[in-house]
Amino acid sequence: MPNHPLTVEEALKQSGKLAKGVIAGRIGDRILDLHAPVDGPSALEPVRDSDPEALHIIRHSAAHIMADAVQRLFPGTRVTIGPAIDTGFYYDFDPPERPFTDEDLPRIEEEMRRIIASKPRFVRETVTRDEAHRNFDSKGEAFKLEILEGIPENEPVTLYRHGDWVDLCAGPHAPDASWIKAFKLTSTAGAYWRGDERNKMLSRIYGTAFATKKELDGFLERLEEAKKRDHRRLGVDLDLFSLQADTVGGGLVLWHPRGALVRTLVEDFWRRAHLDNGYDLVISPHIGRARLWEISGHLENFTENMYSPMDIEGQAYYLKPMNCPFHISIYKSRLRSYRELPLRWAELGTVYRFERSGQLHGLLRVRGFTQDDAHLFIRNDQLKGEIERMLRFSIGILGAFGFKDLDINLATKPETHFIGDEATWAQAEEALKHGLESQGLAYRIDKGGGAFYGPKIDIKIKDALDRAWQCTTIQLDFNEPERFDISYIGEDGSKHRPVMLHRTLLGSLERFIGVLIEHYAGAFPMWIAPEQVAILTLAERHAPYAGEVLNALQARDLRATLDQSGAKLGAKIREARLRRVPHILIIGDKEEAEHGVSLRTREEGDVGFVPLDAYLEKAFQEGRMRRLGNLEGTPS
Repeated sequence: MPNHPLTVEEALKQSGKLAKGVIAGRIGDRILDLHAPVDGPSALEPVRDSDPEALHIIRHSAAHIMADAVQRLFPGTRVTIGPAIDTGFYYDFDPPERPFTDEDLPRIEEEMRRIIASKPRFVRETVTRDEAHRNFDSKGEAFKLEILEGIPENEPVTLYRHGDWVDLCAGPHAPDASWIKAFKLTSTAGAYWRGDERNKMLSRIYGTAFATKKELDGFLERLEEAKKRDHRRLGVDLDLFSLQADTVGGGLVLWHPRGALVRTLVEDFWRRAHLDNGYDLVISPHIGRARLWEISGHLENFTENMYSPMDIEGQAYYLKPMNCPFHISIYKSRLRSYRELPLRWAELGTVYRFERSGQLHGLLRVRGFTQDDAHLFIRNDQLKGEIERMLRFSIGILGAFGFKDLDINLATKPETHFIGDEATWAQAEEALKHGLESQGLAYRIDKGGGAFYGPKIDIKIKDALDRAWQCTTIQLDFNEPERFDISYIGEDGSKHRPVMLHRTLLGSLERFIGVLIEHYAGAFPMWIAPEQVAILTLAERHAPYAGEVLNALQARDLRATLDQSGAKLGAKIREARLRRVPHILIIGDKEEAEHGVSLRTREEGDVGFVPLDAYLEKAFQEGRMRRLGNLEGTPS
């Protein structure tokens, strides 16, 4: 036996589990690279290159190789952090002269290939704080010294070295650089140190890596498609919205007429569906006194996400970060009876949260957004039925927008910090499980992932590029009913505490519409398309009949435009296609003589001549506002 602690590699060899393709080891949820020390082989399992965890290790190692290449090519560059992320990796640098640009990436990639070709080993070193300090201080790596100061005294300090390049890092890493077989640097960006705009602006380089070139090529194809679908670009191209940080302010959206119409159509459907399914709509103010946020706990637990108070007649008021305290205040406005419950209240309520400028991202991360909130006040005996009903309703809404592929998690009680007793948590979790299983929904358990005040269901939708987006959350809350001391008079004449359910369905309208734009590449389904029909004339003499067609469409509440300009037909068609119009109608002599239209659609292409009455019925059926209807099985 060696007289030093076993490494993962040695322990796997002892147990006969070390084989070709083993990149690391696993003990429970911990991933350790082959250099890490372990007590013994008993609980150790291999991580193979085909396992999902291997990708994270390869990407982390690729980040180190990239940083080495950058410092070789650009002497004097200081490094900060370089983690692996879901789509690849990045490193933040402090270059001595200028920020990096996309034009620098091919040169850095070539240097990375030269480093990888020499197959340097990644070597793990545990050092004292003084040793680490001397190492980075001698190189002028001020950011590393700051990171070093933040490592708790009781934690070891580890370095990772390949060749002459070394970084402060906890790992894990691949055994050597030859594991990095397929990589690509994808973009550059600015990023503030530690995400704080008060700190220095750094230069970030993004990249990705995969186990095989085939996987990399597939990812790059999806990345190119994602660029084409980028809602920020399409928002400009389709004249939907704008963000004007220099004048209006960062993270504040200006909705243009076409974008505002899409949003209004989404809102109208949302309101109608809620009214059809037993909800009442409420409206709350944009600001509230400090006392409200003290009672709710926001000033204690959420201040960093709130804006500074405003003084109104000597009283502090805050822009609301959430709607729930207002809904509870409505509940408290009078005495409630058990006969009134459940109360289902919904609001499209605009809230304001402080996001650092480096975190803002189009419609997906903003400072002012409209949350599609609902709060239910129910009795304990209504809990299972209401959750089942809420899930059915949520799945129906998401499906109406074309999202059928869902990723669902059930987040359970945290191990330590939580309120309420074990029995109440068990009842709540069982109710959430029952709701999911009653609807036949597959889900994963997020053990300990619930909030301190209750368990929750999180539903992510999958878009056309198989990206997951968090939308629906169903959250039980044992905290706010206690803090606000809300109650109802039960059948026995005494006071009882209601159960409170929070629910966001689309999440925020801004973010959801950003996802819609990218999912459909701007070609919205006809029922929410801002322009459903474009009428194009072949000649000026066709204008009167085209006007009749326009009037007939508008009489059926269809959104249509008429282009009777002198431009050539091909140019008119191209322009309508660029606007992503679902239906294009061409009006010429034949169409006028036979009282019809020549139809082209996004899905079918050139359909040809269609009698006007038949087309009007087709367009009405495809373009009318969706109705979810009342979902059967609603409990009383």
